[in-house]
Amino acid sequence: MGNLAEPRAQQPALAELDYLLQRFRQVRATSEAICAPLQIEDYVIQSMPDVSPPKWHLAHISWFFEAFLLKPYLKGYKPLNDAYDHLFNSYYETHSTPFPRTQRGLISRPGVEDVYRFRQHVDRAMGELLVNPPQQHAAEIMRRVELGLQHEQQHQELLLMDIKHILAQNPLHPTYRSDLKPAPVVHNDRIRWHDYAEGVYHIGHAGGGFAFDCETPRHRQFVEAFQLADRPVSNREYLSFIADGGYARSDLWLSDGWALIRQYGWNAPFYWHRDENGWYEMTLSGLQPLDLEAPVCHVSFYEADAYARWAGARLPTEAEWEVAATDQPRRGNFLENDHLQPVAASIPHPGPAQLFGDVWEWTASAYRPYPGFRPLEGSLGEYNGKFMSGQMVLRGGCCATPEAHIRATYRNFFQPAMRWQFAGLRLAREL
Repeated sequence: MGNLAEPRAQQPALAELDYLLQRFRQVRATSEAICAPLQIEDYVIQSMPDVSPPKWHLAHISWFFEAFLLKPYLKGYKPLNDAYDHLFNSYYETHSTPFPRTQRGLISRPGVEDVYRFRQHVDRAMGELLVNPPQQHAAEIMRRVELGLQHEQQHQELLLMDIKHILAQNPLHPTYRSDLKPAPVVHNDRIRWHDYAEGVYHIGHAGGGFAFDCETPRHRQFVEAFQLADRPVSNREYLSFIADGGYARSDLWLSDGWALIRQYGWNAPFYWHRDENGWYEMTLSGLQPLDLEAPVCHVSFYEADAYARWAGARLPTEAEWEVAATDQPRRGNFLENDHLQPVAASIPHPGPAQLFGDVWEWTASAYRPYPGFRPLEGSLGEYNGKFMSGQMVLRGGCCATPEAHIRATYRNFFQPAMRWQFAGLRLAREL
């Protein structure tokens, strides 16, 4: 779940605890602000097995603080409802029995008001815990709170992904928000290439600040010389792939991907629609004309891989991506920019643009442990390690990622067929 450092030699100062409490309140408020535009019916829909109802997200991220902080560390804490430990446990088998993921949309009770009441109950108790933590556990409490905040920020992005999928099922193409910031008017130049020399590089988190356990340990890796595109592939460029019969040419596709597009009839990225007037895309602002200059989004790993092959290139490995991103500033189109949609880069950049924000970038790397990886002890170790099979790594964050949540070593992962996340691609090739 996260890289919890070794216990500190000194107890946390009051200023540290006060800062953490302020961060706790800010992160918790952001989750509720994301849900504020929803109608009450929107909270309870599970539009596919991988989507969770917004109500469940709000309850689960509160359950995390209750299960791993309040119950073990706040003396006299009384849960609002003992049954919530089962209903809102995601997949922590060593903690208790999780409620089946595919059935989260069947939980009509507790209602939305009850879930917000649960959040308020947890928030009050967390305030009490952080104002006066038991000194013998204060350092561990701080580490777990940080872990819980990072976990909630992950769910903020998931909330927006899931809300978009829920609304997209409606043929009326409802709008989540009509006041999102419009995309800048930009015309992309032709892709340029940045060169990187071969050598032994250090990959993974170096310590200092938070990291999830899957980002560690830092290790050496030899990387061949390579080139990386200066920006992600755009919608305009992806349309050229479609026009050239990209979805009809088996030679471009991995076998599993070819089987998928034939089975489900994929012929364009997820959320794209075409009529006599051209291409449109379902966004959190409703159905909008396709922004040709924005990075292509909502493509699976198989589509990204097929496009790269069509373009005479390939996807970068995650080590190559990290080599390119390590010294680059962490700036881009994030949750706080309030587009909630990928947009074209508008600021000149000395290195590759849009490495952070806009779209998660598929890599050619399977999600596997780094050499010497060890998950956390106990139930908290279930978050990352047990998913290191059948997944591909994505890097860089997206337009729904909180800016403070991302870093160059961050390893996101999805199964290769998934398309509802904000995922695009950047090209690489041998030098």
